[in-house]
Amino acid sequence: MNNMNNFRTLTPEERNLLEKQECRAECWSDVWVKDPFNPDRVRRTWFSGKNYLGVFSEEVSFLGGVTQKAGIYNARLHNCKVGDQVLISNIRDYVANYEIGDHVVIKNAGLVVTDGFSTFGNGVMVNVLDETGGRQLMIYDGLSAHTAYLMAFYRHVDNLTEKINGLISAYAEKVRSECGFIGSGTQISDTGQIVNVRIGENTRICGASRLREGSINSNVHHGVSIGYNVVAENFIVSSGSEISDHAIITHCFVGQGCILSKHYSAIHSLFFCNCQGFNGEACSVFAGPYTVSHHKSTLLIAGMFSFCNAGSGSNQSNHMYKLGPIHHGIVERGSKTTSDSYLLWPAKIGPFTLVMGRHYKNTDTSLMPFSYLIENKDESWLAPGVNLRSVGTIRDAIKWPLRDTRKDPDLLDSINFNLLSPYTIQRMIRGRDILEQIRKISGETTDTYTWETTFIARDSLIRGLELYNKAIVKFLGNSVISRIEKKKPVTADELRRCLEPETDKGRGDWIDASGLIAPKIEIDCLVNRIRSGEISELNELESFFRDLHARYYELEWSWTAGLLEQYTGKKLSDISLEELENLIEHWKESVIGLDKMLYEDARKEFRLSAMTGFGMDGDGQIKEQDFIKVRGTFEKNRFVMEILEHIRKKSELGDKIICLLHNLEN
Repeated sequence: MNNMNNFRTLTPEERNLLEKQECRAECWSDVWVKDPFNPDRVRRTWFSGKNYLGVFSEEVSFLGGVTQKAGIYNARLHNCKVGDQVLISNIRDYVANYEIGDHVVIKNAGLVVTDGFSTFGNGVMVNVLDETGGRQLMIYDGLSAHTAYLMAFYRHVDNLTEKINGLISAYAEKVRSECGFIGSGTQISDTGQIVNVRIGENTRICGASRLREGSINSNVHHGVSIGYNVVAENFIVSSGSEISDHAIITHCFVGQGCILSKHYSAIHSLFFCNCQGFNGEACSVFAGPYTVSHHKSTLLIAGMFSFCNAGSGSNQSNHMYKLGPIHHGIVERGSKTTSDSYLLWPAKIGPFTLVMGRHYKNTDTSLMPFSYLIENKDESWLAPGVNLRSVGTIRDAIKWPLRDTRKDPDLLDSINFNLLSPYTIQRMIRGRDILEQIRKISGETTDTYTWETTFIARDSLIRGLELYNKAIVKFLGNSVISRIEKKKPVTADELRRCLEPETDKGRGDWIDASGLIAPKIEIDCLVNRIRSGEISELNELESFFRDLHARYYELEWSWTAGLLEQYTGKKLSDISLEELENLIEHWKESVIGLDKMLYEDARKEFRLSAMTGFGMDGDGQIKEQDFIKVRGTFEKNRFVMEILEHIRKKSELGDKIICLLHNLEN
């Protein structure tokens, strides 16, 4: 807001003119104006309390080329500070206790008021996962998915939640005020009630029904849009997000680049970056980055989801009708639920799993990533690793970074999009060991194996072992080749030195902290720093996650170096050039083998059965022609061509590295 020294009281002439224009004030000496003040731009307005008016000299433009003079018309203002070139018109009730930035438009609005002291959604408690409040956590303006992950899932760590809540409470106290704020460039029109809402720059609020106790953290980099008939209470909405078309959110945090629309309703839920919710419902949901639900019949309840696409009619049960809705489930990153899928909580679904059908047992497939979990005659059947050969899985991995809509340079969530990482590879290694143990115990000729609450067919088990082995070698080869290309060794000794990691902090288990893939030991270190009080500000906490994300490849190699030693059975210093060449050859076979599986999977989309419904009024030839016009041919499909190009490039890369190893000086 402009310096208060720039304002003066009204002259008698200005006051008389305002009164002739049907303006009234409880006390005209409490109306302060900034030069050059044009009283002609203030009409039919009632002032109470202290009000400060900026300069109104320009015109405001609207759709269709319509313009209106900046100023205040048909309104009541109470204790407001109004910036320059603002338009306030046709206020049915009043605007009270707000600081209004430059170039703001408020028209055809009902009530816009800050009533008493408010923290504007900061410090609101959200009953995430457990509807009864067992994992209740606080939200605040800068909440990342990773901080929320700690608060939700590290409840077993003494004093951690209390420490983080203390930091958030301190932040909420800093923003606590009895004066609201509407940022420059914001437009508010045709709204009902806005009560205790702090509104950032460049916000568009059009037709909202009721907004209470919240923050809209829009900015010049990426605006926020709040649309028709939206109801929001006890909320925080981050930059670049859209809430529109009858959406209802209560006790929710909405991260950057999210869209909640088309009658979507959410209560006590968290939505992190690039989530989308249309038509359906969320209750006590931890929606990690890229959680998507588009269908009216889909209910997400009491679960954590991440990079997840929920099919129509997907739902879960968190209530045994005994001790209340206390159960929750985890659907780890990259998973999908098909139409009419059902999961009984508690359950834990492994990364990149396709869930098909209805599952009535408490399933845990977390050690079998990239699997199909399929219902067959009310039983759950598992096909381990089969998603590694699915075109859909690769397509998802490609599209996620392309669909990152965030423009704000201050990214709240640190997202790792890697399909293969220490996090998923360690699961594959354990899954492979489990499958080998199952086969060994049950025998080679057994047709059906059992694991946990699932059944595994013999062919599925054998195929799972093959796929996991290929993916493990692919990851290992990718990392070794990247290391060699980065370090560019000239001699064999330089090669062995370049294989030595710069740190050992990447060793051990890795976790996915809702989008951030990191070594657990680093997260444990952060937890200890929070508990000890070493981290005393929220920005220090969020900076830790950003720094950890920036160090990913350094830490990844620390973990991969250990895997390389396991693979060769030797210490890094003792690995021979021949063994590395064998690894690269094996890597080529694995990469090409997986790509060929993707190629054949893509071919299924072009079979005769896929043409059903094409060529409406013609014969088989017309059907095929219609299909080609719509879908194109298999050979010219963009994704198919990319697979073939990937095979070519990886083959050349493998040959290049082998040649480099051959030519190293001894």
